[in-house]
Amino acid sequence: MSGIMLNLDFNGSSHDRRQMKPAGNAKHKRFVKRRRNLERRGLLNKKQNTNNFHKEGHRNNHWHKQNKREDDSKAGAVFPKFSSAQCELSMKSSHSVQAETDKKSIVPSCSTSCKESTSALQRVVPSLRNPQKYIALDCEMVGTGPKGHCSELARCSIVTYDGDVIYDKFIKPVNLVTDYRTRWSGIRKHDLYKATPFKQAQREILKILSGKVVVGHDVRNDFKVLHYSHPEYLTRDTSRMPLLNQKAGLPEDRTASLKILTKLLFNKDIQVGKKGHSSVEDAIATMELYKLVELEWERTVASKSGH
Repeated sequence: MSGIMLNLDFNGSSHDRRQMKPAGNAKHKRFVKRRRNLERRGLLNKKQNTNNFHKEGHRNNHWHKQNKREDDSKAGAVFPKFSSAQCELSMKSSHSVQAETDKKSIVPSCSTSCKESTSALQRVVPSLRNPQKYIALDCEMVGTGPKGHCSELARCSIVTYDGDVIYDKFIKPVNLVTDYRTRWSGIRKHDLYKATPFKQAQREILKILSGKVVVGHDVRNDFKVLHYSHPEYLTRDTSRMPLLNQKAGLPEDRTASLKILTKLLFNKDIQVGKKGHSSVEDAIATMELYKLVELEWERTVASKSGH
């Protein structure tokens, strides 16, 4: 027994250990490969499969937790967390910006509101779409009959919205003239020698007035000598517009003359001198008065018509 000798090397070289590891690794790989093959065939018993499931589950949970920490770190960089106070402040700021935007989009400029007003009025009064539908009328009368008490047409002038003259004729009355009223009418005896007969002039004038918005000062007297009645909704009488009186600083219930309104509102003198009135000058002045309060006037007409 004493002759037996044991030669044990407990230090072992690192070279031997390095050689063992590959063998062990190869054996483990073969085991794993064999186990997976058995799992696919369904030959692995329940206990082994359960243990494997727990192990795999543990590894999966560990992987998910690690990924979750990485995702959270990434999400925090993109979507920073806000405190409730910061969130509320952000919402208030957002609402205030939105309110400012809405306010700017809702509140129109002066030019926009004027355009909208004109557009609305154009829908109510079709003639507003075309200024050619507006005309101003003025007539001059002479006296016929005993002491010239009866008024008859002796001159008629019609101008456009822009003040252009489209009709201006002397008209011969049906009856004998007994008073030319030159001081006011500007008509003299020689003006009527080759004047247009009343019936012919009447047809020409009414053809122009048809379908038009007729502007005039105390225009009912002009219609009377024409033996004509114009639709009220197409008539604009500047002697019966309270807003003109307001602008001129006159009582609303006062019927102001064309001469006074033109002087007060435009500082312009008309109907001066001893030659009498000019129906062209009066028609132009009447149209200018109308244009001064056009929008307000048409708005009143629209409200009365129920629109």
